[in-house]
Amino acid sequence: MVLLKTRKIENFAMLVVSTFLGGAGQLLFKYAFLNQVIYALVLGLLAYGVSTIIYLFVLSRVHLSWAYSLGGMSYVFAAIFAAAILTENVPILRWVGVGVIVVGVALIGIS
Repeated sequence: MVLLKTRKIENFAMLVVSTFLGGAGQLLFKYAFLNQVIYALVLGLLAYGVSTIIYLFVLSRVHLSWAYSLGGMSYVFAAIFAAAILTENVPILRWVGVGVIVVGVALIGIS
């Protein structure tokens, strides 16, 4: 029983890392196109590649409906990166949506 719980926490953590890297990839793509820098594009592709590898690994261990649903965290990371790093104005209604996603992901994560 403890092993199953540990495995689920591991899978959840890897999915969070995967979605974080996906969000970082999006941030780097935006930065690359705004500033015309190739290294940011390359780093974005690398982040996406690592994100995909982690996702595929987790997918081989869990149900698709669980893994794909937790992918919603990418919206959360994208909004945070947009506001904090790109200084984009993120309206309050969008933050409410991010909050709903967080609650949904938490409910799916514990199921």
